[in-house]
Amino acid sequence: METGWMHNRRHRQVLVFFVLLSLSGAGAELGPYSTVEETERGSFVANLGKDLGLGLTEMSSRGARIISQGNKQHLQLKVQTGDLLINEKLDREELCGPIEPCILHFQVLMEKPLEIFQAELRVIDINDHSPVFNKKEMVLKILENSPLGTEFPLYHAVDMDIGSNNVQNYKISPSSYFRVLTRERNDGRKYPELVLDKELDREEEHQLRLTLTALDGGSPPRSGTTQVRIEVVDINDNAPEFEQPIYKVQIPENSPLGSLVATVSARDLDSGANGKISYTLFQPSEDISKTLELNPRTGEIRLREQLDFETTMSYEVDIKATDGGGLSGKCTLLLQVVDVNDNPPQVTMSALTSPIPENSPEIVVAVFSVSDPDSGNNGKTISSIQEDLPFLLKPSVKNFYTLVTERALDREAKPEYNITVTVTDMGTPRLQTEYNVTVQISDVNDNAPTFTQSSYTLFVRENNSPALHIGSVSATDRDSGTNAQVTYSLLPPQDPHLPLASLVSINADNGHLFALRSLDYEALQAFEFRVGATDRGSPALSSEALVRVLVLDANDNSPFVLYPLQNGSAPCTELVPRAAEPGYLVTKVVAVDGDSGQNAWLSFQLLKATEPGLFGVWAHNGEVRTARLLSERDAAKHRLLVLVKDNGEPPRSATATLHVLLVDGFSQPYLPLPEAAPAQAQADSLTVYLVVALASVSSLFLFSVLLFVAVRLCRRSRAASVGGCSVPEGPFPGHLMDVSGTGTLSQSYQYEVYLTGGSGTNEFKFLKPIIPNFSS
Repeated sequence: METGWMHNRRHRQVLVFFVLLSLSGAGAELGPYSTVEETERGSFVANLGKDLGLGLTEMSSRGARIISQGNKQHLQLKVQTGDLLINEKLDREELCGPIEPCILHFQVLMEKPLEIFQAELRVIDINDHSPVFNKKEMVLKILENSPLGTEFPLYHAVDMDIGSNNVQNYKISPSSYFRVLTRERNDGRKYPELVLDKELDREEEHQLRLTLTALDGGSPPRSGTTQVRIEVVDINDNAPEFEQPIYKVQIPENSPLGSLVATVSARDLDSGANGKISYTLFQPSEDISKTLELNPRTGEIRLREQLDFETTMSYEVDIKATDGGGLSGKCTLLLQVVDVNDNPPQVTMSALTSPIPENSPEIVVAVFSVSDPDSGNNGKTISSIQEDLPFLLKPSVKNFYTLVTERALDREAKPEYNITVTVTDMGTPRLQTEYNVTVQISDVNDNAPTFTQSSYTLFVRENNSPALHIGSVSATDRDSGTNAQVTYSLLPPQDPHLPLASLVSINADNGHLFALRSLDYEALQAFEFRVGATDRGSPALSSEALVRVLVLDANDNSPFVLYPLQNGSAPCTELVPRAAEPGYLVTKVVAVDGDSGQNAWLSFQLLKATEPGLFGVWAHNGEVRTARLLSERDAAKHRLLVLVKDNGEPPRSATATLHVLLVDGFSQPYLPLPEAAPAQAQADSLTVYLVVALASVSSLFLFSVLLFVAVRLCRRSRAASVGGCSVPEGPFPGHLMDVSGTGTLSQSYQYEVYLTGGSGTNEFKFLKPIIPNFSS
């Protein structure tokens, strides 16, 4: 007996398609549709637009297309009309072999928005193949004493068509000895058996020739023929008989080569050569011949090729036992292949979107399908991804899955995700497949630039050169690309009177700040402004920071002597009684410095004196005091040169000249300085006699006045730190103060000066200190 068709199943991969929008409504089914094989290319199958309820323009605008399984596009969709057409001639035998019905599965994909519709096309068989016998001639050896009604198996014909178009009947040329019967297997295939109707007589006719015809059920029917040559064998009256007519065997698909499948056994009651049996596979298919081998002596059937359940699930073959006399018997081997979990799941990526924008929730990242060629639980799968990722795996139609974002993603927190899709089957042992998907996150301008400091303090020394780089500000942006490119600018100052545009400028690219002109500490000690940092995203984001510029003082101002004035007018003369004690306050040199800090710290030093050692100057406050007791031998007139020096680097200085006159209790008349004596002597020569005459008359009066003045002056000199002096004519400031607060003259120290016109011999009044009132 011949075996049925066994063809390997074909594995088809899903065509990769790219989907940019979310899935919605996937899973609807269309059809079923049908077409006859060998239909011409471009033939109409159905109108999908009507079945989907879509207009003509919707099919095109929504990007409808056909997704077929396998590497061939059997169908095409005409989006202008919605017609489903044949793309190429379909050969049902090539597509499905003996499988009936022959179904082609395909999907209708709508891209905008994404929808997937399942559909199937049934290919209907036509009678385009004739029955064919594998052998042109069959040889049968039949015992002459074979009983009437004995059946002899014949080789069956093969027809590629199926159903009614397959072999339906067998006929044999007219013969008085034999007739043919058409038998049917469990799978529906027909095979012929020759039936003996008349006893044979080898002596009368030792050989017969018959013509066997196989007819299919097509319209019109097709046929095929072969020759049957019958040789009449002399008296071997016992044919081999198998212990059981059908051997049913199950074997795992992973059985090793050489494994014993089954052992068939037949017996023959004859003896000698007529009882010697040999076993053969009767008309095996090419697949069975490659897979099984039969030991002709022992009847052991072993594997000669690895089994694969996913390719062939079962085998059916007839085994023929022939004795030495040519008689034979047969049995049938039904081999069922048992599936084992030997195929890991397969992942087919259909669509992948990368990169995806941040801050966008529930974006479809990938669409993929899962398949496992095993059967039962071995073919059932479970898909999963890591739990610590912001992604979800959602099942879709059939074995399709979609990978979507669970929430809005932040590129700055993580710019890339490595997702491992793990697919595990339910077999024993469980097999799994891992598919790695790398998803990159594209940037969205969601981060404003951030300054490294909220406020910056910059120091610049005065008298700087224009365009001097005084410092920098820096801002960073966590975004990327143009969204992270920062531009710096000066913001309008809050103080409308601050000429910011003429003071500083900023480099827009790197944030470097420059002083546009030379700064003067004495004019502007500090100023502040705001700078902005703006990225180049859309919309642009910005931030600002405060910049405080402190001008550092340079020692560019020399000390200025407030008292005594050094303006070339009549010099100051300090009167000191000869009875003054050591440490007697003669006067105080008052000076200020326009600088600040240590540049304005003043120190005083006596550079030159008429009589060294007689007077001393206190270094920190400029007070000029007597260093020892005065004597009659000390000169009456003294000239002191005091150096006033600041503490800058390099230090600057000024000098003050003091004239001191020693008097005896202020009873001596005022004597002019040596510089004015020649001119005064000439003026007094004319009145010398008059003075002498009047001196005796007015001596008593003058003595009284001088005594009164001396008493007042003595009291006043103890309270004041400055003696009397003559001051030149002209305006003199009523209030003198150290505006920096760091000089030797306090802000509240004032002098009231009473002036009269005239020469150096005219009357004068001493400086009178005015003590401020510190009432709160």
